Amino acid sequence: MKKDIEIPVVKDVYVAIIREWNEEFLDKDWNAYIINDRDSTIEMTMAVSKGYDGERKTSIMRHGIGVLEPKSFKKIEVVQDDVLTLNNEFFITFYADNKLYDKRFVFEKNTVKESNLTTIPLIEKEGIYAK
Repeated sequence: MKKDIEIPVVKDVYVAIIREWNEEFLDKDWNAYIINDRDSTIEMTMAVSKGYDGERKTSIMRHGIGVLEPKSFKKIEVVQDDVLTLNNEFFITFYADNKLYDKRFVFEKNTVKESNLTTIPLIEKEGIYAK
C-alpha cells in the first residue's frame, strides 16, 4: 500500500551558485556546486539541470558527480549569465544509508545576482543557496 512506502527526506545536502573569478577568461563566473554537509558520505550522486520560463527552456544537462565525502563539495557546472533570467532547476539524486534520496532545488528567475550574495560556510565564498 502507498502508506507503507517510505520516502526519505534529504537533509544537509544543498545546491549553491557561487560567484568566482575565472583565471582563464579574467572575469567572474557563476558556478553551481553540490554541498554535502552530512556526517556521512553520499554515493552515486547525479545532478540533472535545466532552465525554464514558460515556453523558453534550456537543454537538459546530466552530471555524474560520484562520491562526496562528509563536509565536502563539488562543482556541478558553469551557469551562463543569460540563463539566470530563467528558473534554474537542479534535480539531485544520491545513495546513502542504504537508501536512495532525491530532491529538486530551484533558483527562481532573476534571484541569482550580486545583491543577494551571502557567505556559503563550507565553501567559504559568496553565493546563493537554492530553495
